[in-house]
Amino acid sequence: MNASDMTAFETTLHHRLEQQKAAGRYRQRRSQCDAGVRTRIDGRDMLTFCSNDYLGLATHPRVVEALCDGARRHGAGGGASHLVNGHQEIHDRLEAHLAQWTGRERALLFSSGYQANLGVISALMSRGGHVVHDRLNHASLLDGTRQSGARLHRFDHGDVSMATQILAELSPESSRLLVSDGVFSMDGDSADIAALAVLAQRHDVPLMIDDAHGLGVLGASGAGTLEAQNVGADRVPILVGTLGKALGTQGAFVAGSHTLIEALIQFARPFVYTTSLSPALAAATLAALDIVQTEPERRRHLHRLIQRFRQELTGLALPGITLMPSETPIQPLLIGGEQAAMALSERLHEEGILCTAIRPPTVPPGQSRLRVTLSAAHADADLDRLLCALERCCRTANS
Repeated sequence: MNASDMTAFETTLHHRLEQQKAAGRYRQRRSQCDAGVRTRIDGRDMLTFCSNDYLGLATHPRVVEALCDGARRHGAGGGASHLVNGHQEIHDRLEAHLAQWTGRERALLFSSGYQANLGVISALMSRGGHVVHDRLNHASLLDGTRQSGARLHRFDHGDVSMATQILAELSPESSRLLVSDGVFSMDGDSADIAALAVLAQRHDVPLMIDDAHGLGVLGASGAGTLEAQNVGADRVPILVGTLGKALGTQGAFVAGSHTLIEALIQFARPFVYTTSLSPALAAATLAALDIVQTEPERRRHLHRLIQRFRQELTGLALPGITLMPSETPIQPLLIGGEQAAMALSERLHEEGILCTAIRPPTVPPGQSRLRVTLSAAHADADLDRLLCALERCCRTANS
């Protein structure tokens, strides 16, 4: 389409798109054949190191069969919202299992993690309230605060002292909420939940943790960051988790007290006005939960790969990249410049390895990176291939 043929509306959009390209921030989708660590893109075999499928359950035969059987038994879609006639017994079973797993009275399903975070904060907070965030919290947590009308406060990443100062300056008569990721999605490090819980108790403020990237991966039973840090459920009254990462399916949940869940059923608009989670996905998630709890060897293998990757990459001392501190499957390689991060991602793509570059606004300017993610579905040979490719690409770029 020529510029002269565009409407004013399209011209404005075209200008914004060109600005995005000029800034090196234009994003494009790549269609692949499946969700596994081995896939095909444009007819070419690729090894993936950027998926959130941390335990390799998205393609696990038991999970896939449970999805198919769930569709045959319960239908592919919910048909309506949970409060009309979209709520089925399979949803009750999954919510009960999630509540038990996380040590809560009840759990409530949402169609995505983004909707869960929007739903919780907008239901609990309103204009005149205050929500205190870690600066690196997920966008959905920030958007939930903005949607609620409450005032947004941000403390420097992991700086509990700064969070303390912010809370100390807020009136105890006002509605307040302290919010943090459990594992931070772009850095891979974990919040000090015990310290946040002490702070929340001292100021009589509820603590909300989004443990999307910790559940299934951390803790003796895979129950997440709280379990790994030995923090009791009673100290974190609001827990959010997703089903589309370590559990390999789709959707999310909020776990907490009976009163919290009843309030969300009444007031969380992303729950009230959305078609229910697919009952087939609920069945698949139950199968995935069983695997998480009965096959701890998956987590052991994953954590061995993480330790090996960190040790060997550190030993390589590759020019132009910095391995950020993380003990989770998220292993960010800090590059700095956007073009440099894109170039390294493209060189890896030529080597048959898919690892996308993360750029602003997802991360701050000057902190572009490759977000390497490891999975229990990766073998040692896969890690060998990644390490060799990274060394080859970095040495060539700096020669």
